[in-house]
Amino acid sequence: MELQKLPYELTVCKLNSTTQTDLSQPFYFIGKTDEEISLVCRTQDTPEHTAARDDGWRGFRIVGTLDFSLIGILSRLSGILAENRIGIFAVSTFNTDYILVKAEQFDRAMDVLTAAGYTVAESGGTQ
Repeated sequence: MELQKLPYELTVCKLNSTTQTDLSQPFYFIGKTDEEISLVCRTQDTPEHTAARDDGWRGFRIVGTLDFSLIGILSRLSGILAENRIGIFAVSTFNTDYILVKAEQFDRAMDVLTAAGYTVAESGGTQ
């Protein structure tokens, strides 16, 4: 299975509203429940006013479109990282999954996953 590094630093934050979120940016993920609004975005695109924020994340995506019948992909990746004491923040979209790790653990995470047989590619995405 191929993983692709995201070429930018990310921020995970909690918002009071989405009015300051620039939806024209190339990468963001918004999750809204009855309790909160969460945003994952490039650090440079983080809204000025957040209820809380945690900078210093890096991420990678599982390459390709994952069929909903596939079982255990995210579990295997998170298990390998957990065995190596690397915490994650996972985001799923309709097509695939994204795994974020703290920036200081990113290179180690890539090494561990490569050693486990995953292929890691550079991204051609926007910085």
